[in-house]
Amino acid sequence: MSNIELGSYLFHQGTNFRAYEFLGCSLNIKDGKYQYTFRTWAPNAKSVGLVSEFSGWSYAVPFSRVTDNGIWELNYTSDVSLELQPYKFRIESHKGFQDKGDPYARFSRGGADGASLIYTDTSFKWEDKRWMNHRKKAISSDGKYYISSPVNIYEMHMGSWMRHEEDNRYYSYRELADILPSYLKKMGYTHVEFLPLQEHPFDGSWGYQVCSFYAPTSRFGTPNDFRHLINSLHKAGVGVIMDWVPAHFPKDAWGLYEFDGTPLYEYQGKDRQESRSWGTRFFDLGREEIQCFLISNALYFLREFHIDGLRVDAVASMIYLDYDRMPGEWHPNHLGTNENLEATAFLRKLNTAIFEEFPDALMIAEESTSFGGITHPVSMGGMGFNMKWNMGWANDFYKYVSTDPIYRKYHHTALNFPLMYAFTEQYCMPISHDEVVHGKGSFINKMFGCNEDKFKQARTSLMLMMTYPGKKMLFMGTEYAQFREWDYDNSLEWFMLDYPAHKYFREYVASLNAFYLANSELWEIDFLEDGFKWLLPDESDKNLVAFNRLNKKGRSVTVVLNFSGCTQDITIPTEKGIRLESIFDTGTLSPEQRSVQINKVDGGYNANISVPPFSGVIFRRVTKNKKIDI
Repeated sequence: MSNIELGSYLFHQGTNFRAYEFLGCSLNIKDGKYQYTFRTWAPNAKSVGLVSEFSGWSYAVPFSRVTDNGIWELNYTSDVSLELQPYKFRIESHKGFQDKGDPYARFSRGGADGASLIYTDTSFKWEDKRWMNHRKKAISSDGKYYISSPVNIYEMHMGSWMRHEEDNRYYSYRELADILPSYLKKMGYTHVEFLPLQEHPFDGSWGYQVCSFYAPTSRFGTPNDFRHLINSLHKAGVGVIMDWVPAHFPKDAWGLYEFDGTPLYEYQGKDRQESRSWGTRFFDLGREEIQCFLISNALYFLREFHIDGLRVDAVASMIYLDYDRMPGEWHPNHLGTNENLEATAFLRKLNTAIFEEFPDALMIAEESTSFGGITHPVSMGGMGFNMKWNMGWANDFYKYVSTDPIYRKYHHTALNFPLMYAFTEQYCMPISHDEVVHGKGSFINKMFGCNEDKFKQARTSLMLMMTYPGKKMLFMGTEYAQFREWDYDNSLEWFMLDYPAHKYFREYVASLNAFYLANSELWEIDFLEDGFKWLLPDESDKNLVAFNRLNKKGRSVTVVLNFSGCTQDITIPTEKGIRLESIFDTGTLSPEQRSVQINKVDGGYNANISVPPFSGVIFRRVTKNKKIDI
């Protein structure tokens, strides 16, 4: 069987997970000649031609149809290298001619033009072996406990994190490589999560409307420049997660939209084809060739760019047939339910393929509903992700902190209800980009009251996020309490650090992150009830909760959080010979250790604790000045 026959067979069967090596543009140098092979899938095309800078934009060099299922091929020989030369595919259909970017192009110049760029450079040398070995140990299971390591993610939009002041230009991949790794390491983050970096025409989509899925955006440099940034982050001990969008794509003329004159990459039926809210087309996830396109794409970034994980966008839009649709606009599946069975089967297939090759990858679902088993293994009937954003917690908690403390007692479930479901999935606690735009207010501005109280509550809110079960994520700008909502078209307001309150807030966040990393009680057991114990879950009149976090050895820390505007006195049961010693609080960066004396009462011993307004404190149990196990 020839390479074309085998590649085509696996592609149409839905098991070619290296489809980017079969389709797109590849190079073979022979006898001093540059032999380029172009292939594309366009089963409904009447003809396919190559138009380019090197062959002339007006003349289309014809492809040959080499399989009955619609694979077209062109072998093009050149005396000189065509590296970085632009090209497109001219597709003839019943609609006439249209010029399309190569769906498998490794590089694209994007924009309104969208020409693909020949990119065959394989010269990059990785220097991240130490990180990759660390990743295998950190993202693993010891049988009972899974990912018993700290995961503290900094979410950022590369185009607006920092820009050149003189002309508002982007920082390039290589410029960011000089400053970002040290910043993240200094701040105490284990990973950075980039909003989508695949080529997209419209800046205002934040990267979520991708046209060229295999091409890192040229806004910031070349694919090897992107590799350099990842390599630099890895050498600094920082992992890289990329936001990935397998649900939909825009209708730009040069993109995947009706690629061969008919719906090809998208669903054909009007009941599934298009998103009303986004104005985009949904991928036909039941089609084998589309499964190959997307699974190969995920693996491409894991293999070729050493990406450590993917945050999979808009999972709910994929798994519900009635997502963003009115009654009468959708049809139930053959079981009579609203589940998109093809999509859920695809996601299981995706995660199975990912973890078979990369068991230490992170596959994080942005899924906002109560659909069961998102992070359960495929072998147990689950979707197979290993983390899911806890968006329910985030939405409820933001409402809570925006409420006048006088009335918070009526909304106390925002503090204790998340623990009713905290261990049904493997959660990441997100403070994300979605919640600081479109009039929702920045994180600091979600807090109720005057500025002084806002800062206090924001510090206490971050302590809650960092001490509740689940891995952690914070969106850029939140670390120094930027007041302005996130603006994708401008830099973060770094000048705010000239103000003492904002400078102090960032120092607090760095200190809190360092405390998190240093104390295994806060991350060794995130996904099982063994790691959490309520002490005071129902103090609604005091707007207060208290709980223990535990590590594998049973050692614990006690966390007390007061969201009321006055000092609260509480009593926590304890044992003879033990005292509580404060080891971190929201009021100071390096708190002096202070002990809470234990009093004997009928039937046992109590610790009496006084907690200032809008504050949190973390204690460790000690006896004779030593840590103890419970």
